[in-house]
Amino acid sequence: MNETLDVIFQRRSTRKYAPTPIAREEKDLILQAAMRAPTAGNMMLYSIIEVENQELKDRLAVTCDHQPFIASAPYVLLFVADYQRWVNLFEWSGASQNCDEHGCQPRLPQEGDLMLACCDALIAAQTAVIAAQSLGIGSCYIGDILENAEQHRALFNLPRFTFPITLVCFGYPFSTRAHAGTSSRFDQRFIVHQNHYQPVNPADFPEMLKESVDQSSPSDKEEAAKKFVQALYYRKFVSEFSVEMTRSVRKWLEFWNGNSE
Repeated sequence: MNETLDVIFQRRSTRKYAPTPIAREEKDLILQAAMRAPTAGNMMLYSIIEVENQELKDRLAVTCDHQPFIASAPYVLLFVADYQRWVNLFEWSGASQNCDEHGCQPRLPQEGDLMLACCDALIAAQTAVIAAQSLGIGSCYIGDILENAEQHRALFNLPRFTFPITLVCFGYPFSTRAHAGTSSRFDQRFIVHQNHYQPVNPADFPEMLKESVDQSSPSDKEEAAKKFVQALYYRKFVSEFSVEMTRSVRKWLEFWNGNSE
């Protein structure tokens, strides 16, 4: 295994950070790496906001589903799907004034444009995470930035054609134990399909979940797997934060489509 693959395979979420600050030079390396990520049409449909104000981090520790470690993270980046920059560029260039000559109709960004911008932003985020890992800096994604749309939009002064797709915390791990092991993943055969989608046979669910389920307890592996799934269902899927996330994302879409101020 080469050094790049070793960095990828060793990476895990880090939520407890050493007090060691991240130098400006290392921050810039992380940002520069992110900006080298693949991007649709080389349009770079994202913006990156460095969250350095402690009051902002303290607020995010509450609005992002009450996660105190966000406030203590030495470095926090907000990755924003951003079509606003190009809307402004299109307007500045007068592009829409010549649509008749090109056989097209003027338009504003729509849902497909949003999805493309989200892809760009997430690819940049993951590139930043891998770059940080190569420098010995841990990271943790915060999907809860999708919640509380009204508050987060105001906090970061986000215009209409933007969408805060993910927040990432960075910091040196508090101890080497933070890298002691990585969390389990499903076996490749349950994730990688050949030529078309193939649902997993329910009879194979216990086998698929075996790395996640406590193997030390029940002898009935199927029952143990069901209890694991049920616990995740209640803890994640139907939880209050999940319901709020759905409400909030719908609000973001209203902002994007001009149906809400």
